[in-house]
Amino acid sequence: MNKLSTQKTPAIRLRELDFLRGIAIILVMLRHSDLSTYVKQLGWIGVDLFFVLSGFLVSGLLFKEYIKFGNIKPKLFLIRRGFKIYPIYFLSFAVYLGPVINTYGFDLEGLISDITFTQNYVRAFGYACSITWSLAIEEHFYFLFTFFLWLGLKNNKNILNPQLNKATKTKFETIIVAIIMFVSIIRLFSNIIFPHETGRNFTMTHLRIDSLLFGVLIAYFFYFKRTILENFFQKTEFYLYFICIVGLVWTPFIDPFTSFFVRTLGFTLLFISFGIVLITFLVKKNINSTLNKLFSNLVVNTIS
Repeated sequence: MNKLSTQKTPAIRLRELDFLRGIAIILVMLRHSDLSTYVKQLGWIGVDLFFVLSGFLVSGLLFKEYIKFGNIKPKLFLIRRGFKIYPIYFLSFAVYLGPVINTYGFDLEGLISDITFTQNYVRAFGYACSITWSLAIEEHFYFLFTFFLWLGLKNNKNILNPQLNKATKTKFETIIVAIIMFVSIIRLFSNIIFPHETGRNFTMTHLRIDSLLFGVLIAYFFYFKRTILENFFQKTEFYLYFICIVGLVWTPFIDPFTSFFVRTLGFTLLFISFGIVLITFLVKKNINSTLNKLFSNLVVNTIS
């Protein structure tokens, strides 16, 4: 048995994460509703919540595999992800395609970009279904993160270093933080240099992947340095909530497609805020009872 398999893997309370996914779904539905302007404006942040959650959950699957076996199997992992996504995606694509062609005409470029998950670069948004741009980002993340994690483990099987002193900063942490900072910088420059590319500045993977990587960073601490994560939360809980409120309070009042602030610093504030929400749901001991008091989870869990 691999010595890593003896390390205790933290159990994720799926009910709480399902609740967050339910909230994200409701927000996206509000964005596409006919309700008031402020309600629709608030809804666009649902995608950003999805990104943080996806980064956490997908990387968590690979981290658990590494803890158990001391390595990962990228091909098997990606095949499993494909079976979860591609059948329903291409079925939905086929359903949408006919009416779109009938209404707007046939577009080979749009068709190919949707099939290859490059619509967020080619057209900014999907051809058959405009909202698939976010799925394209997630697909790129699945492949890129899995490949580079496999490559890192191949060159240094201890790159994650779960056996080190829990206060030691690993190379993995440093790399993820550096990429997050780099993406934030190039997003700023992209919006300055190409101010009229509002769509692509909103949807291109290399300008949005920091949200998913922040979820990865949280997953890393949850699986490998949970004590540090819990202590950090306990010591800074009040300040974290303040940052979270500041990072979210403006969202109903600003249009993300016309605001330079949103497309630069705004996205950063969002993934930090949703990261704080995620950490709260992961480590706060009474979160389950709090949810029971505040909400009836039947609707949210059913949607999730």
